[in-house]
Amino acid sequence: MYKVEICGVNTSRLPLINNEDKDALFERIKSGDAAARNLYIEGNLRLVLSIIQRFSGSNENVDDLFQIGCIGLMKAIDNFNVEQGVKFSTYAVPMIIGEIRRYLRDNNSIRVSRSLRDNAYKVIYSKEAFIKENNREPSMEELCRISGLAREDIITAMDAIQTPVSLYEPVYTDGGDALYIMDQVSDKKNREENWIEEISLKEALKRRPERENHIIRLRYFQGKTQMEVADEIHISQAQVSRLEKNALKNMRNYLSSR
Repeated sequence: MYKVEICGVNTSRLPLINNEDKDALFERIKSGDAAARNLYIEGNLRLVLSIIQRFSGSNENVDDLFQIGCIGLMKAIDNFNVEQGVKFSTYAVPMIIGEIRRYLRDNNSIRVSRSLRDNAYKVIYSKEAFIKENNREPSMEELCRISGLAREDIITAMDAIQTPVSLYEPVYTDGGDALYIMDQVSDKKNREENWIEEISLKEALKRRPERENHIIRLRYFQGKTQMEVADEIHISQAQVSRLEKNALKNMRNYLSSR
């Protein structure tokens, strides 16, 4: 990840473009100047380099990630609208990240069904088109409308294609030490009040029907997915979801009333 040369590009000598030059280059790009487009790409390779470092835990070849990131950069340049009044980097970063994530998903050893993958791509493309037109993220309701998918289908599809994230992935840095995901995960195992909460939880579980009790134990004590629970107790995943939600709602009401 710290190699000086990536894909034949010396990363220690990447050029920078000031804001005035960027505006002038974009005027030339929009008029079809290929040389200006190449200069703009070269001037933003540092942006691609900074983004691929976020994926250092993916075990993918750095050269491959850099090339995919450059594809995302070129797509961002070709679709960027200067009249929107936003910085190019603000528009380009999600485009580059999206391109890399699509690459990682397509090359993932975990197989996802074709229908889920198609739904996920439909959501991604709908979201990118909305952001390009409105310069903001769509709400879930808007995403349902523009993609033509139900809320549950969107959530299921996007969950299915998520790439596992390393606890050591940096989420923020401001010139000092980086803040990692693991720094934001609290340790609740050794809190003194846990034994009181455990007693209350056991009491709440006792008040649920055996079937709901069993589902909660499989889901939250044994860490099984809803599909795994459904296979084990021979009901549908939708039924497991409904019973689980009902059990949690009633347990929450019981615990809040104590």
